[in-house]
Amino acid sequence: MTNTCIITGASRGIGRAIAVELSKHQEIDNFILMARSEDGLVETRDQMDGQHNIQVVAIDLTDYVQVKEQVHLIGEEYGTIDMLINVAGYANPKSLLETSVEDWEKTYQINIHSLFNITKETVKFMKNTGGKILNVASTAGSSSRPGWSAYASSKAALISFSQTISDELSDYNILVYCVSPGRCATELRKVLAPDEDPTTIMQPEHVGEVVSHLLSEDGVCLDGQDIVIRKQVVKSMKKETANKTS
Repeated sequence: MTNTCIITGASRGIGRAIAVELSKHQEIDNFILMARSEDGLVETRDQMDGQHNIQVVAIDLTDYVQVKEQVHLIGEEYGTIDMLINVAGYANPKSLLETSVEDWEKTYQINIHSLFNITKETVKFMKNTGGKILNVASTAGSSSRPGWSAYASSKAALISFSQTISDELSDYNILVYCVSPGRCATELRKVLAPDEDPTTIMQPEHVGEVVSHLLSEDGVCLDGQDIVIRKQVVKSMKKETANKTS
């Protein structure tokens, strides 16, 4: 049986880093990379291990009907969807009084509603064979972030959604993971903290390594939790991995 993995937000940042890292896994046969930027997706594909079948799908995840149709095409073509990795996100940090209803709704459309939609459609296939879902939230979802209310509250909703469906889908042998990266040098982070030096904080590749670990057999007991990823967590995991291989 072939193994098929969908990754959203794969055109840059953490999504790209996860795709590149997972392409080192021999057991994943098919990768479907999704984002709005086709050029960015092609760049990601070019950085991945070419031994896999890699499909690029330029799509607006808030077009719920198109996403539903695309997921069903994938499920029918490959027979199963074994992994779904939800990375796509949006942020436009404003204070409460500066945040418009339109931007609040856009934040939730991308960070929550579109994720709900693709997850629901994927589970229709995944429930027959089991699988793994990984959602990328943020530490902003579990602490006070003045000036980031739309983004932070959407990530809090994602953490809760992940924990809830982890219990709900366990009968189908579907494991649900939620990771909350701290400060990470992504384009999204530049929007949230434009004056920050990106070389002083965690890099997307670090998150990719942790996600790769979670989706391996070693991460089987870590589902259903809000897993915080910070620099010190990455270092300790690297040390643990080195000890296992020595």
